[in-house]
Amino acid sequence: MSTRVGDRAVVLGGSIAGTLAARVLSGFYREVVVVDRDGLAASGDRPRRGVPHGVQAHGLHARGCQALLRWFPDLLDDMRLADMPVGDLGEQRWYFHARPFRPARTGLMSLTAPRPVLEHYLRTAVAALPNVTYRELTDACGLMATPDRTRVTGVRLRSAAGPDVDPATELGADLVVDATGRGSRTPVWLHDLGYQRPTEQRQSIGLAYTTRLYRIGPGMLDGTQFVNSLATPECPRGAFFGRAGRDTCIVSLTGMVGDHAPTDPDGFLAFARSLPVPDVHQQIHGAEPLGDPVAFTFPASVRRHYERLRRMPERLVVLGDAVCSLNPNYSQGMTVAALEAAALHRHLRRGVPDSRAVMRHIARIVAVPWYLSTSRDLAFPQVPGRRTAVVRAGNAYATRLHHAATEDPRATEALLRVAGLVDRPTAFLRPNVVAAALTCRPTTSPPVPRQPSPARPREEPAGSHAPGK
Repeated sequence: MSTRVGDRAVVLGGSIAGTLAARVLSGFYREVVVVDRDGLAASGDRPRRGVPHGVQAHGLHARGCQALLRWFPDLLDDMRLADMPVGDLGEQRWYFHARPFRPARTGLMSLTAPRPVLEHYLRTAVAALPNVTYRELTDACGLMATPDRTRVTGVRLRSAAGPDVDPATELGADLVVDATGRGSRTPVWLHDLGYQRPTEQRQSIGLAYTTRLYRIGPGMLDGTQFVNSLATPECPRGAFFGRAGRDTCIVSLTGMVGDHAPTDPDGFLAFARSLPVPDVHQQIHGAEPLGDPVAFTFPASVRRHYERLRRMPERLVVLGDAVCSLNPNYSQGMTVAALEAAALHRHLRRGVPDSRAVMRHIARIVAVPWYLSTSRDLAFPQVPGRRTAVVRAGNAYATRLHHAATEDPRATEALLRVAGLVDRPTAFLRPNVVAAALTCRPTTSPPVPRQPSPARPREEPAGSHAPGK
């Protein structure tokens, strides 16, 4: 049973990270207020302005599913009833260098519901809690603090329609959680209070997703939840093709280092045809589209090191993409948000959370997915960054493991358990995994595709329009 540690907690941002934080806080505060600049109730389970990547493919895998089931025990069953695809992560069709991974029954669950559907489900469940309210169409414009500025005491708010519509108001809080995404203004607000801004790491990757929905026709996907063709340094193009409901499928064409799929229909199909895996183009070239292709650009992965601050005001916590925004190709963002919410819960059980202790804990959670994501991205020669001997050796070994997964289900399971944040990367050194890597026969690299069309994608820049943006 939870022990109350405060009167009111305010969460800035009503997306996945903010909603999970609100669910955790509801057990420890008399009142939890979630602030978001979008009209959340009106958007329902449709894409909204504050989540520009909401139309793109999303996956909640492995440890992310495990973590969410703690607070939403009926999640997977309810998603199945809503015709959302749920299955074993190792039994899907993964491709590397045009060869399929050997399937493996891993016991790791995978949910590939559209982002707005999952977000709406979680938000509806949290909003039904008697002590949680959502304050929509509202911007956060600053932090309130004690006269000595050592403790945050609330937030300043204004209408999302602008300062001319409604003057700023103040909302007191015993704890403020910033879950406003990449556009978080906490670094600026800390500076305004006399603190240092957190140092920031940025790795440019030049990624874009271009996505189109289709009606599922006879034989499409052939009972498979999804097909995922992984981008490689030799072929920086990839694709996710999966079910997105009873009669709908989603196709997201990905391109690293500036090699982006066009948004015109012909260019979209030509890009799909250029992939080393024929499955995607063969199944969609005659299918009925349910809209135009939409592009989303992700220029860089970003990490803010709050744990390195020598001073930080009490009663302030930062979560989700506001701390670390990872390459979405690896489907780890929602899992990291769930693990951060679990960490916050652990600190709340001890009483009023110590801000610096929470941020150090979150840094430990972020460290592994950040290393996995940025190290693997450095395998692409066009990605700028320092390639240490450890990174080079790690990428060479990971490449062998990917090749091994096309022959040995043990390698498939090992890769998915680490990518799904169930195991640490040291699991790659287990004897059976090493044996699979050393005995595999690497294939010849597929040819580098040519840009199929001079058309450029209609870009929607990465970022959040949550409070404070």
